[in-house]
Amino acid sequence: MTSSDKPDQAADSPETPAGHTGVAAMDWAAASADPQYRAAVVDLLGALAYGELAAFERLAEDAKLAPTLADKAELAKMASAEFHHFERLRDRLAEIGEEPTHAMEPFVAAYDGFHKQTAPSDWLEGLVKAYVGDSIASDFYREVAARLDSDSRALVLAVLDDTGHGGFAVEKVRAAIEADPRVGGRLALWARRLMGEALSQSQRVVADRDALSTMLVGGVADGFDLAEVGRMFSRITEAHTKRMAALGLAA
Repeated sequence: MTSSDKPDQAADSPETPAGHTGVAAMDWAAASADPQYRAAVVDLLGALAYGELAAFERLAEDAKLAPTLADKAELAKMASAEFHHFERLRDRLAEIGEEPTHAMEPFVAAYDGFHKQTAPSDWLEGLVKAYVGDSIASDFYREVAARLDSDSRALVLAVLDDTGHGGFAVEKVRAAIEADPRVGGRLALWARRLMGEALSQSQRVVADRDALSTMLVGGVADGFDLAEVGRMFSRITEAHTKRMAALGLAA
């Protein structure tokens, strides 16, 4: 699961006040004085870094399924963008005194498990996975980013920038459905499966990492209360419905 295809990201982002307060108003130097907050951010950056590395590998693999040379080149360009995002996260971890591989290691099993369980059987399923599955993860990370210190927030939002895969996927999937409407039913079922797997994986990752889960439920920094956690997942689900409509699929 990665974080690179975010259509309508302004509409899908959590509402945040114009003036940040608490940790969100601090820079990294001030906020990281709290060891629990520091641990949560290191976990977050480690998860994102491995997600971007996995996205690079997956896009390079998906390029083999591309029906034309132009499609293959487009995926190669997107894979390059994902690797650049990985490098930024890796370099930031090193900059704050953390070993990048160590920070990523706790998330390898979860990401690899997700990708193994949701391996696409063809080109179109790969496109839907990148557009739908990855965007769910992106929405989740944006929600968390709103509550980070200014330096960490800026980095996280930067690496969530759209690589162009969103618009590319919509164009190709809608054209395929127009050519053969039966494709739509199969891809809609596939997208619903991706939604369930992506949300389950996000919850598992957070539950397994004490610092991250504590931050999310308000135990450190300006986290979510339990009611806000519910609203957060409602916003993620609503964004998923919009993306399904953009693809021409029923949610």
